[in-house]
Amino acid sequence: MVLKYFTSSFAVTAAGLIAGGMIGGWSAVFTTAILAILETSLSFDNAVVNATVLKDMDIKWRKRFITWGMLIAVFGMRMVFPLVIVAVIAGVGIIDAFRLAVFNPVKYAEALTSAHVSVAAFGGAFLMMVFLRYFIDRKKTIHWIGALEIPLTKLGKIEAIQMAIVLIIMYFVSRQIKGAEQVAFWVSGAMGLVTYVIADGIGAVIGAGETQHNATVAVAKSGLASFMYLEILDASFSFDGVIGAFALTDNFFIIAIGLGIGAMFVRSLTIMMVERGTLAQFKYLEHSAFWAIGALAVIMFLGAFMHIPEVATGTLSAVFIAAGIIHSVIEKKKPATSA
Repeated sequence: MVLKYFTSSFAVTAAGLIAGGMIGGWSAVFTTAILAILETSLSFDNAVVNATVLKDMDIKWRKRFITWGMLIAVFGMRMVFPLVIVAVIAGVGIIDAFRLAVFNPVKYAEALTSAHVSVAAFGGAFLMMVFLRYFIDRKKTIHWIGALEIPLTKLGKIEAIQMAIVLIIMYFVSRQIKGAEQVAFWVSGAMGLVTYVIADGIGAVIGAGETQHNATVAVAKSGLASFMYLEILDASFSFDGVIGAFALTDNFFIIAIGLGIGAMFVRSLTIMMVERGTLAQFKYLEHSAFWAIGALAVIMFLGAFMHIPEVATGTLSAVFIAAGIIHSVIEKKKPATSA
């Protein structure tokens, strides 16, 4: 039964809405619900990618991601991480940043928003690498949008071509940014590239040279690497949502509760997809999710120098995911029709 996967999410939703009501009455309840819906809809492609990694992950690390990863996603990425960024920008301690968020939310939002160029560069570079690494693969044989995916597959013959493409994109984007922000863009984008290389390669590095006797150790280490990769991916997905949430409310706690509820539903969707084998049932769902990630990376890069409404991001992701599911269903019915 599908609903069993969402029991904990509904429980957290009920608790969150009650907490929102206690903080700011019915208007806060409404805002919390809207934030939760937006976070869930914008992160569906994140859930698909999570499931792609988790289905091959060691069972112990899969459980750790579902439990520890949930705490990191809600409290780490959506509460603590933004506080750390504001603390760095404002040159204050994290406690002072928290006080700023609670007692002077307007100034807190301004400090957080001022980091948008850096966040866009880091997230755009990281997500673009995720997108390119999936499609630029010589071993990839299943294609959804063949006219685009087949040429990308052939590029896999060129060493480190993914990084070269990202650097070219960053060059053209940086031309649209002026002053000190251009330096910030390059530094953060480079950090996004480095983070991806480390997150993607650490599993192979720490697992290399392990003997059969140490196979369990190697699996545990690769599980840790996958765990780290998924948390960084979640951060790249979530931070724009944290900044965008200030368009609805400047209450730090309402934002944290609303986005936290959304994160819970993303985790529930991930677990459901893994346990029910959803990726295997829908042939092109994985492809459409990675195309949505590529679109999000482009939007983040563009967002470094122009405003793009969040609704555009959500709509584009939904279109890719829906198209992938519909095409998968049509493809699945073909043999039965021709029989």
